[in-house]
Amino acid sequence: MAKGNINVSVENIFPLIKKFLYSDHEIFLRELISNGTDATSKLKHLIAIGEAKTELGDAKIEVSIDKEAKTITIKDQGIGMTADEVEKYINQIAFSGAEEFLDSYKDNEAGIIGHFGLGFYSAFMVAEKVELITKSFKDAPAAHWTCDGSPEYTLVENEKSDRGTEIILHVAEDSLDFLEESKIGGLLDKYNRFNQVPIKFGTKEINDPEFTPATTKDAEGKETTEAHKQITVDNIINNTAPAWTKAPADLKDEDYENFYRELYPMQFEESLFHIHLNVDYPFNLTGILFFPKLSQSMDMQKDKIQLYQNQVFVTDNVEGIVPDFLQMLKGVIDSPDIPLNVSRSGLQADGAVKKISGYITKKVGDKLVSLFKKDRADFETKWNDIKVIIEYGMLSEDKFFDKAKKFALYPTVANSYFTFDELIEKTKASQIDKEGNHVILYTSNKEAQHSYIQDATAKGYEVLILDSPIISHLMQKLEGAGEKVKFSRVDADHVDNLIKKDDNVISKLSEEETATLKPIIEAVVPSKTYTVQLEAMDSAASPFIITVPEFMRRMKEMQASGGGGMMGMGNFPDMYNLVVNTNSPLVSEILNTKTEKKQTRLISQAFDLAKLSQNLLHGEELTSFIKRSYELIK
Repeated sequence: MAKGNINVSVENIFPLIKKFLYSDHEIFLRELISNGTDATSKLKHLIAIGEAKTELGDAKIEVSIDKEAKTITIKDQGIGMTADEVEKYINQIAFSGAEEFLDSYKDNEAGIIGHFGLGFYSAFMVAEKVELITKSFKDAPAAHWTCDGSPEYTLVENEKSDRGTEIILHVAEDSLDFLEESKIGGLLDKYNRFNQVPIKFGTKEINDPEFTPATTKDAEGKETTEAHKQITVDNIINNTAPAWTKAPADLKDEDYENFYRELYPMQFEESLFHIHLNVDYPFNLTGILFFPKLSQSMDMQKDKIQLYQNQVFVTDNVEGIVPDFLQMLKGVIDSPDIPLNVSRSGLQADGAVKKISGYITKKVGDKLVSLFKKDRADFETKWNDIKVIIEYGMLSEDKFFDKAKKFALYPTVANSYFTFDELIEKTKASQIDKEGNHVILYTSNKEAQHSYIQDATAKGYEVLILDSPIISHLMQKLEGAGEKVKFSRVDADHVDNLIKKDDNVISKLSEEETATLKPIIEAVVPSKTYTVQLEAMDSAASPFIITVPEFMRRMKEMQASGGGGMMGMGNFPDMYNLVVNTNSPLVSEILNTKTEKKQTRLISQAFDLAKLSQNLLHGEELTSFIKRSYELIK
């Protein structure tokens, strides 16, 4: 029997480990299963190169609970250890000096495990005593190591005859909830459902596949089929070969769909498409990302991409490694080269992380270009479901912005889809104003701005539908990238002013009449909110048109959606222009009406109709408008 002290000179090292090693006590199970997985993988490698004269057999890891004994056991059939190896790998924690260790990490407990490889000692997060019984694949006696959480341990021979390691945790009183099957089952599903080595957790009953139920008939000819024969089998909780570990050439669309359902069993909608990541230089990374259907809201849940390291779950917070705009996707990323902090629960700042992030951005961009070229019609049907991601990416990543020019789409009210270059080419003949600006017209609400759209399309102009919550920011960037390109919403002004040509419409009213009319209208229209402008337009155009100045509206939208815009614009009161068509017969009638009452009535009615077209008529004003409208048709 050997007895001694673990090679740490500080008595309180185990309380330190228990307090600081992990943010969650549940991590112990992941760490111990990872050790068992490593032991099995090493044995498999040694057998393959001829250094281990044994057979791997049906190697698996077994997790079991004994509530009565208050123990959790993790057992593997891997490489095992000799007593000397236990001394080396378990007892001699590689500290260059425990006092120095404590001083180095007293202000940065998040850096411990990454430097010292303390995964096994996570057992003391939940255990008051730990036993390790292990037998090496070599011809050596089994060893039995015991430690009660102090620096003291015992190491004796054991009669264990089968190869592998068994770790027995005597659960502490403050951690008895880990003796519940549902608790351990949940942790296995969270961290190890794609583990490389099969994990057994109890048994289950299934129908015997070799048993065929017999069917008999009674005297009246009624058939009876006997019940299926049940057999007890190991309950293997994990899929050892998930889709991301396979080559894309070996998978069909159905395999990706099945994997998506395996990842998200409560997600009823299928993904739109997937991107399979597979790179081995300058770093190793595999994974599958899925584009889900997204709403127009920017309030979308992230943390849907799961980060794995060698098929062991690490975190679903992939900030840093996955570009921010792609964190709205779903799926899996697996890389042994991602630098993790002590507890393997998060990323360390590292140059490799930035390279991986850049690679993922490039791969996603390449895939979208490929999908667009392969089947543009199908891509167009999916555009509304993915555009928020693409637009967000174009705003946040310059390299992605350049690539997205090849596939980012701009739909029109006529249900056509253009890339930006196609749009510029399509509209250059008709939508360049007298100043040489290439004006792109758009609507944010096809129904609410219908009359303005109708005026624009009647002149042969293309009107885009741009309605995402960040479109104002993107327009700003597109205007900066394009030569004299200018976006204007169709209700920002009368259409003739949005794309002003050389020809001027002559007003039917004289300058004197115009000067007389303006104060009459201003007396009825609230001056705090509306600026009255008298302009000569087509006589068929509406007499009163309410427009929203493009600059002010866009700045308010940018401020409201976060960032950009001008400080305080989000709280600035709404301001509108009331454009009065001096060539309208109704406007002439207002001017020539002799009674002030009728004049006010006509102005109020025309003004309310203009407000109605912009969805600005509500409450008491709407009630008054309806009442006045009925009186006019009596």
